[in-house]
Amino acid sequence: MMRVVGAALILIVTTGTAPAGPGACAGAEFIAKPDSPLPRVAEAVKNGRLGIAVVGSGSSTLGAPAGPKGAYPARLQAALADKLSGVEITVNAHVKRGQTAAEMGQEFERILQEEKPALVIWQAGTADAMKGVDAEDFRATLEAGVETLHEGGADAVFVNMQYSPRTESMIADDVYGDNMRWVALHQQVPLFDRFAIMKQWSELGVFDLNTGAKDFAQAQRVHDCLGRLLADFIVEAANPGTQGAGLKDLR
Repeated sequence: MMRVVGAALILIVTTGTAPAGPGACAGAEFIAKPDSPLPRVAEAVKNGRLGIAVVGSGSSTLGAPAGPKGAYPARLQAALADKLSGVEITVNAHVKRGQTAAEMGQEFERILQEEKPALVIWQAGTADAMKGVDAEDFRATLEAGVETLHEGGADAVFVNMQYSPRTESMIADDVYGDNMRWVALHQQVPLFDRFAIMKQWSELGVFDLNTGAKDFAQAQRVHDCLGRLLADFIVEAANPGTQGAGLKDLR
């Protein structure tokens, strides 16, 4: 089902068929480790119903032929459904290309009121870097956004920029990544380091990221692996100290 509200595209994603097995995602598991808990997610799982909102820009989507079902929000839902059997999992993706963090933050109150998610995954930094948003303004936006989410009853997870060897030297992503990491540390928000994960895959030769977006099959596999790792990350953060946690651990 698809519905458009204002300028934001909202996709209620479904599980679909995974394009890659777990072994195809090897090499970056040690990077995808949370350093802050997700208590609201843990409570939602105990109650048997976990709602997640993914708020992001173009790198949270995939074009044809995979479409929304191949993008990491959908793959996250599929992976969580496998891990947390008996829990109703809903992942709503609020995606608009070119959105800055400030533009995303303006949607938070509406999302909290309409969907009441236990978790908001906030993918930010790419558009801000490309548009040259002031780094201090970016950090202040993240801080205010996290406060809004926590006050509204949702945990938050940050997802930083994706890695591309073709554009690494063209975008000043380090200052935005550093600010995101600083806010994550001080606000106790788990940071899913997508940039470092993808860079590790590139350096190990797991994925040839020099091919860019034209390799649709590879892009789908990357999104599938990100969804799998993000599911592990969320479950572990909801149950600190337990790796490979499942439903029995959280209840």
